[in-house]
Amino acid sequence: MPARLLEKYRTDISPAMRQEFGYPNVMQIPKVTHVVVNIGLGEALTDGNALDRAADDVTAITGQKPIINRAKRSIANFRLREGQQIGLSATLRGERMYEFLDRLIAAALPRIRDFQGLNPNAFDGRGNYSLGIREQLIFPEIDYDKVDKVRGLQVTIVTTAKSDAEGRRLLELMGMPFRKN
Repeated sequence: MPARLLEKYRTDISPAMRQEFGYPNVMQIPKVTHVVVNIGLGEALTDGNALDRAADDVTAITGQKPIINRAKRSIANFRLREGQQIGLSATLRGERMYEFLDRLIAAALPRIRDFQGLNPNAFDGRGNYSLGIREQLIFPEIDYDKVDKVRGLQVTIVTTAKSDAEGRRLLELMGMPFRKN
């Protein structure tokens, strides 16, 4: 059975976007291609187990094992050497991506303390959206008792939209809670 959000995209969002923006071809309708969940771990330079614990958190949140990001160049001020492990990222596509977006919109974002809505200006000019999450505890998959340290993560939603207006409207129709300016 397809993900709930994917079914909503096919039945409701796609026809609404086509009518609103007047796309002559179905293939022009913007869609989400992939979602990247990223954690930067400066503490991994001193604590060898930090990477493993963060990887467990990302695996629980996304449902897939993250890859390790390494430093591209040495930076003396940060005591960083080229090739050192400094972060984790997981790229979600297909069903797993739609499941993650559904959980993010319906379960995780409403659990943020004093949540006023997401910044509607965090688009990159090409219809892609990035949001920072201050703590991984907002995801219901994370067991509070097993968390050693609160870590933030970044979620980037990549779309095929040509402009920020199209990308914003796509995410609004998916249920993304943007705040009013």
